[in-house]
Amino acid sequence: MRLSPGVSAAAGIGSLALAAVASWSRLLLVVRGRVVPGWGVSAALLVLSLVLRWALTRVSRPAGASGLPRKRATWARLGNGLLIVTAVLGTAWGAVDDLISDARYHVLRPAGPGSCTVVVRETSFLVIGNGEAYAVGRTGLALGESGSWTVDDGYRPVDAGTYTLHWGRDGGLLRISGTNTDPVLRGGTAGIDCGW
Repeated sequence: MRLSPGVSAAAGIGSLALAAVASWSRLLLVVRGRVVPGWGVSAALLVLSLVLRWALTRVSRPAGASGLPRKRATWARLGNGLLIVTAVLGTAWGAVDDLISDARYHVLRPAGPGSCTVVVRETSFLVIGNGEAYAVGRTGLALGESGSWTVDDGYRPVDAGTYTLHWGRDGGLLRISGTNTDPVLRGGTAGIDCGW
């Protein structure tokens, strides 16, 4: 079975667009209790989309047949190139940010009803500590943060154990505490909702 060049190009561009969007979003994935940062997810999607494009190109074009019309092929190549550059830049930006800010990811226990799990990303740069909480449901995917906070002197409250996590019927509540010398400057609570 052969695909038309138009269908093949649309599938290739669609998969690259997904990788590009993922590279600039605040998503993350939890697999068997281990966190895959958003830049890791986008890198995997980029590789998969390039392999898919290559495979679709080989399957959809019989020997000696022409592909897309010349003008559409030029636009498709330009679109592919822009999406690849966007995905690579977003992935690199996320990886460099994690490296420079010494990001640490924590999967908090206990999990809530319906296997709702809290994942925390803590960073420290110069004299400021930041954190974000993510609600991860059964799929293992978090599409955005549930809350964030800033702490003085690069303090990492979750790493230090100065937090509480309570679950109720309607979701969870994560409370972050600083110390007398390293107070929470902004935020400090995050409502956790996995969309039950």
